[in-house]
Amino acid sequence: MDVKTKKVLITGGSDGIGKGLAVRFLKAGSQVMVTGRNQGKLERLAREYPGILTFVNDIGKAEEREWLAKHVMEQFGNLNILINNAGIQRRTALAEDHSPWKERQEEIDILLSAPVHLNHLLIPQILKNNQPGMIINVTSGGAYIPQVFAPVYSACKAALHSYTLTLAHALSNTRCKVIELVPPAVQTALAGPGLSHGVPVEDFCDHVFHEIITGKAHRIGFGPTDYLTEEISGRPVKDLMAESAVKFPVKTYGDFY
Repeated sequence: MDVKTKKVLITGGSDGIGKGLAVRFLKAGSQVMVTGRNQGKLERLAREYPGILTFVNDIGKAEEREWLAKHVMEQFGNLNILINNAGIQRRTALAEDHSPWKERQEEIDILLSAPVHLNHLLIPQILKNNQPGMIINVTSGGAYIPQVFAPVYSACKAALHSYTLTLAHALSNTRCKVIELVPPAVQTALAGPGLSHGVPVEDFCDHVFHEIITGKAHRIGFGPTDYLTEEISGRPVKDLMAESAVKFPVKTYGDFY
């Protein structure tokens, strides 16, 4: 994909993976808008990298997702690439998790509700441009092997992985490609202060960005998540899903755009 003329929206782009990808798209010539809840971080990002547009937004709230979609359509327009990157991770064992329900609900809303809702709001805009587009959903190695120290996070990422497969089917006859980005542990602030570990974020973003613009892969990992295979009874899940989709035909975006 030629990203020189593309407009890119990245949720959770004030630091970590989101920031790394935002900077690479900007340097490649794209127009980039990032969202986040922390106004101070967004202001520092805009000062550090003039040209990046920022928008303070709590992606975990439905009304703010609708507000974001409206802002994008009115102030940004002609969106081509949406990267659903925003995330939080609560590290706690299920047996010890006595926190108020609202904390778990927030995790679910940010990790799963947000990308599903935002895709619903913005995919029609991407398709109406009649240009090559892209939806990138960021999951995790924890979507494939649940992490016992982050049970709700792992469950949400597993659900997002499943949803992404269905989204790819729904967009298969359009000019919008779907990519699942599957990070291993990356040295970001996701898990909280003092818990950063894993591969360097710059190495990860270099690899990922190259794969995105090459446009060959539908799933992009790095290191331990680079060659994931899913099988049931020795058969690839993607083949089984394709067979199932024929048995249960549904309308796709290609029927409407």
